[in-house]
Amino acid sequence: MGTIEGVTVPPLTHEMKVMVRRNYWDFYREHAGEPYPEHLVRGAAKALDNLQRVLEDEGVTVTRPDPVDYAQTEFRTPHFESTGFFNADIRDVVLAVGDELIEAPMALPPRYFEHVKYHSLLQRYFERGARWTAAPKCSMGQHMYDYDYPDEHLAFFRGDPNVPDDVGPLAGHYMTNEAEPCFDAADFVRFGRDIVVQRSQVTNELGIKWLERHLGSEYRIHRARFRSSGPVHIDTTWVPLGEGRVLTCPARPCLSPDLLDMFKRAGWEIIEAPEGVAPAEFQLSSRWLSMNLLVLDEERVVVDQHEEPTIRMLKNLGMKPVLVDFKDHYVFGGGLHCATLDVRRRGELKSYFD
Repeated sequence: MGTIEGVTVPPLTHEMKVMVRRNYWDFYREHAGEPYPEHLVRGAAKALDNLQRVLEDEGVTVTRPDPVDYAQTEFRTPHFESTGFFNADIRDVVLAVGDELIEAPMALPPRYFEHVKYHSLLQRYFERGARWTAAPKCSMGQHMYDYDYPDEHLAFFRGDPNVPDDVGPLAGHYMTNEAEPCFDAADFVRFGRDIVVQRSQVTNELGIKWLERHLGSEYRIHRARFRSSGPVHIDTTWVPLGEGRVLTCPARPCLSPDLLDMFKRAGWEIIEAPEGVAPAEFQLSSRWLSMNLLVLDEERVVVDQHEEPTIRMLKNLGMKPVLVDFKDHYVFGGGLHCATLDVRRRGELKSYFD
């Protein structure tokens, strides 16, 4: 699990606007590099502590990194300079595939060194037998981004509805280009030997190809496209609920017929998620964080206690919701799945789509 202490406001560079609701752009311009308001940090930290207690009560071993004070962090490379970001979302930063932990290169300058706070944990796993890989860090120079991308097409699903179909990702147009490989780990979701990935504002085709070649033939990567006015990560769009079930976002349906056919031929149930009820105040993400669930096993799934429609859905499916008060973490853009990375599970590696 991640930590939120030391969180700072990222600079609002042009490429960062895809992450921030438009009505908060002035806040980010004025407070870049400063700590976030204390009451927001305190609430998010309490939410993470709540989650840790709930997981430990369910028999899960929880390990967390030491906090990093990003307010004291400024860095410069030959290609850019920035202050640090924030994020308790380890799922963005590290991809667990089998016995390998892969550091994602990330795509936005404030996140360049976000992996640092996990370094000692990754080394401990390495010393205990895990493979530890770092994907090639991209330069994050201006040549990686489309600086002609118009402001009116930015901050897509961050509170700006009804983006026309002929702009942005719906037209295959993204802030990141194909100059260098880049990806966030949270754009990949694994179903045994099969991994579904979306091309997004922070994951490009070169990044997908790098992971595809790195993993080799043991795993199969499937590219998915969704009807979305601005995808950032896949874990509020296409979410496994255990063997044979996948949760889909009705506001961002899958537009990849081959992927849909693969799931249907294998007999998987594709379930539309109910819309979340969390307030949209000062969020870096959408109401669909209600889909950002943490599945523990065939029955138990961790869900925010305020998300009554999602809780009812899970009960109707015969699952056991494990409730936690987590809504105060939503302000920083991450749900239950985002804030955790499962590094060890019981069971065997399966192929569900042979």
